Amino acid sequence: MNIIPELKDWHGEFRDIRRDIHAHPELSYEEKRTSALIQSLLQQWGVETTSGLAGTGVVGTIRGKRGNSTRAIGLRADIDALPMQEANQFGHASTYAGRMHACGHDGHTTMLLAATRYLAQTRDFDGVVHVIFQPAEEGGAGARRMIEDGLFERFPVEAVFGMHNWPGLPAGEFGVCAGPIMASCAEFQIHIDGKGTHAAMPHLGVDPIMPAVQIAQALQTIISRNRNPLDTAVLSITQIHTGSADNIIPTHAVVSGTVRTYADSMTDMVEQRMQTITEQIAAAFNCVGRLKFHRTYPATINDPGEAAFCAQALKSVAGAAHVNDAVRPSMASEDFAYMLRVRPGCYFWLGSGDGSHRSEGHGEGPCLLHNDSYDFNDELIPVGASAWVGLAQQRLAQAEPT
Repeated sequence: MNIIPELKDWHGEFRDIRRDIHAHPELSYEEKRTSALIQSLLQQWGVETTSGLAGTGVVGTIRGKRGNSTRAIGLRADIDALPMQEANQFGHASTYAGRMHACGHDGHTTMLLAATRYLAQTRDFDGVVHVIFQPAEEGGAGARRMIEDGLFERFPVEAVFGMHNWPGLPAGEFGVCAGPIMASCAEFQIHIDGKGTHAAMPHLGVDPIMPAVQIAQALQTIISRNRNPLDTAVLSITQIHTGSADNIIPTHAVVSGTVRTYADSMTDMVEQRMQTITEQIAAAFNCVGRLKFHRTYPATINDPGEAAFCAQALKSVAGAAHVNDAVRPSMASEDFAYMLRVRPGCYFWLGSGDGSHRSEGHGEGPCLLHNDSYDFNDELIPVGASAWVGLAQQRLAQAEPT
């Protein structure tokens, strides 16, 4: 593996930065300490720094010294944490109750910071690299907010790239694919209104529980009977809430969950069928059914050309044996999707292993994303940073796209 020597030498320093960020997690749009740390380091390294996009977002601009090209690319890392209690008790565990870096954004930020320092010191490329530190990936659509704040007008790029650590993939291996790599996400709530009454006199009321049960069962037929079997979609009911006592038929019932697909047309079909099923089954039971369908993130779809380039660049860093350029996509979601909707680019994964890297004092749970025993694998810092550097240098060395 071709790890840049300077990044190896800086490993201890950046490990400490990562662990400091981990110990001080901040939720979406509240990343003031993290943003200030990023700005301070970028300015210390002589990087042009712009702050305030989407509130706490930061963009660093690094200009190469090989020529005077104005071509530019973007490298993005997310900086926010999750609203969950950490189970780990090692020295760098979260110092804030109910907040935790359980998805590795502390590591993503640190890998991009290390790459930024190297790129700023060497400037061994022709063109411009914009390093994008994005807030509010965890449900806050920070990528969309940065775009709305003029990200790509103020920092024009011909391509943009994102990276995420991936537990279960062997540590140090990369995964990339053309087309969809992460699914879209939509959340739904089905409200069913009936008429409450005493459970001993059901004929005097209108029971919302029976249509809720029937709707929950019927929704599964959308995937099994309305979806083309060659297309991918998931419809998961995750909550059913109703009632308050054993002897009361309630007035209301709520069924909620999530829908994941790789195509807007599939999401459209699922929503339309859910609407019909909700209204008509509820009506059959003399109830009123209302569907609330909220689309949060679109699918993350890699440009085929940029995915092919990205795979080749990663192979030059990690070796061909350590790059899976046809990795199976995930049904999880990622708001980097918004950036890929307005600029070509590629999102890829860096394997973080099985959790054996964790310090003594970790929780009893697995080292999986969004798990309270998770911790980022610090051995990845020079690996991911070297990948960022190689990708930036090689992308700007390519012939200018027509």
